[in-house]
Amino acid sequence: MQIAQQLQDRRTRPLEQSEHWQLMNAEQKMALYSLHRFGYRLLFVRHLSSGPLAVIAQQSKLATINCHGDIDYQAKVQLRD
Repeated sequence: MQIAQQLQDRRTRPLEQSEHWQLMNAEQKMALYSLHRFGYRLLFVRHLSSGPLAVIAQQSKLATINCHGDIDYQAKVQLRD
């Protein structure tokens, strides 16, 4: 099961920003909207067993928004090169 999820994560083309936006639920969209004025932007959305997880950034600082709209400013996120 883990391998299937990893293979699904590897896409042939990167998703467009609007496609990532559509993967978020309403709570996540509202949370991100409230952070736009501080310079946060959506990087991507990952599907976890607990629900979608939005990864956002403000310059080099990363944060996440869980499926309930809760923001984690201390998220341990590692980005691939």
